[in-house]
Amino acid sequence: MSIRQRKVAVQILRYVVAGVTLVVFLFPVYWVFITAFKSGNELYASPPIWVPTDFSLRHFARVVETGGLEAITNSLIVAGSATLLALLIGSFAAYGLARYRVGGDNLPFYVLSQRFMPPVAVIFPFILFFKTLKWMDSYQALIIVYLTFNLPYAVWMMRGFFMEIPREIEESALVDGCSPFGAFWRIALPLVTPGLVATGVFCFIFAWTEFFFAVSLTKSNAMPVSVYIVNFFGNLGVQWGQIGAMSIMSVLPLFFLSFIVQRYLVRGLTLGAVK
Repeated sequence: MSIRQRKVAVQILRYVVAGVTLVVFLFPVYWVFITAFKSGNELYASPPIWVPTDFSLRHFARVVETGGLEAITNSLIVAGSATLLALLIGSFAAYGLARYRVGGDNLPFYVLSQRFMPPVAVIFPFILFFKTLKWMDSYQALIIVYLTFNLPYAVWMMRGFFMEIPREIEESALVDGCSPFGAFWRIALPLVTPGLVATGVFCFIFAWTEFFFAVSLTKSNAMPVSVYIVNFFGNLGVQWGQIGAMSIMSVLPLFFLSFIVQRYLVRGLTLGAVK
């Protein structure tokens, strides 16, 4: 076999491996998608039906009738508020750690270590605290909890992005009469916008998909998507059609968010990677 034939064979092998890997990872997504559109008979057919012949939207209608849109709204409010607060507070804290070395070299890792805390270790104090304030099953309870766990991650990430900005840029602004806060707000923060977006996306995804705190602190009024979807698992059976429909509806906000901030997200994930 010549060198050219070997290169072609290796290239074909790579495409085959990549194709098989792609099929393996995308098959669960495809199966959930077609499950949402299958009729009742097709859901439990044996052998399984790979391509639905009778597309039905009744599972989506059932989800809407039982409060699926309200659950999505709750998740948007809670995840969005927790993310914005984490970015706002985290940016100030990260800037202080990066520029003024607040707490020395050990404080940044100590802040990040708070994110390592197992949720089960703090859920009981949270429940007592929110019961005292009568905040159980409320937006503010989930927002505070998610902010508590998102903030260390936001501080750690934003600190790295601020450290990539040359100090000379801010010093020039100070010489021109800008205040320290003005240098942060008008110079440093706009320069780390891609990193801010990347951090915000990960904080939002955590708050959107979190289950343990949500199921412990909510019942009906503030029930997010992650808890609502469990209602389709019952003692008499599993409503696979509604689960598929709700899964699609719950993924769409994340898909549109990633699509909107894609340009900033790619730059933020690679910020500082190339010197």
